[in-house]
Amino acid sequence: MPLLHHERAAWATDHLLIGIDEVGRGPLAGPVVAAACCFAIGSEAIPGVRDSKSVKRPAERESLSATIRADALAWGLGAASVLEIERLNIRVATALAMQRALARCRRILGDARALVIVDGLAVPELGTPHQALVKGDAHCHAIAAAALIAKVARDKLMRSLGTRRPGYGWESNMGYGSAGHMAAIRSSGMTPHHRKLFCRGIVEQGEMFG
Repeated sequence: MPLLHHERAAWATDHLLIGIDEVGRGPLAGPVVAAACCFAIGSEAIPGVRDSKSVKRPAERESLSATIRADALAWGLGAASVLEIERLNIRVATALAMQRALARCRRILGDARALVIVDGLAVPELGTPHQALVKGDAHCHAIAAAALIAKVARDKLMRSLGTRRPGYGWESNMGYGSAGHMAAIRSSGMTPHHRKLFCRGIVEQGEMFG
């Protein structure tokens, strides 16, 4: 479980720590979603909060996300749409989702001094000073918490889209390139929720062998 080493280092300088993470960079469909999360100085770690990829049961992810949102001093969600991903590219769109999540989190914090830490590599387009931490969701409590919030929010959205666009399996594959999802794209084509550049090779392959 990620401990509070990074938070305590920030707290020692009388700063809060905002952790940011995203989900949905790689799917063929749906938005990219980011979350920012900040705990009060002196908070204890929430039991069970860890890298969202290691939390396999949806019910556990949802329970942890609810606990995080109740216990956190502040949190925020942000997304970038499929249209924004197509227009900007996925890297810049991911930064935009992070900007939106961070802005919502900071709105709650007001004038409180806070350091920002982002999972993975530095994000120049974030537009604010920050620290980057590779595998941050495994080493920083606030990042792990943000990842769980983002994962639960995006999964809920994809399940909702799946009921409106049946046949692509979004309620289980969450827009990622499962065999069934790719077969549905080849047979039924793309929806407005598909990332056209991500799906182009799949469609061309279907045309080639159709």
